Amino acid sequence: SIRLSPAARSLFDEPLAIAVQGLGPRQQVTLRTSLRDETGELFQASARYQAGEDGQLDLARCPALPGGSFSGLEPMGLLWAMQPQKPFWRLVKRDVQSPFLLQLEVFEGHGERPGRLLAQAQHERAFLRDGVRRVPVREGRIRATLFLPP
Repeated sequence: SIRLSPAARSLFDEPLAIAVQGLGPRQQVTLRTSLRDETGELFQASARYQAGEDGQLDLARCPALPGGSFSGLEPMGLLWAMQPQKPFWRLVKRDVQSPFLLQLEVFEGHGERPGRLLAQAQHERAFLRDGVRRVPVREGRIRATLFLPP
């Protein structure tokens, strides 16, 4: 299973702790993240890992192995390394009132084609804290948005 902290929702600029539990000792797995932007374009990243002797995999303590989107100890690598499927496309958020829906998947093995799906989870990456009000400002030629805390 995938354990996320915060569990179901976090702000886009907050750290997200990712861990996988219930694997076999030293089991090799590939983790993949994906999300679709507001136009429907797909962004993905993947990384190869090896679980510890206890079958646990904590991205804050386990380095990613070569062969994925990144390698080394990068706890947030699966988020910052996401790339678009369409060349030269950028991840842009136009409506900050709706979150991005992040998909996380754990696959067996390290092959070019993903092995058996072992676990999956969804996580919302929000841009506004609960209770924040968004107020459009229109005064003469001034156009702005005011964000008011709860």
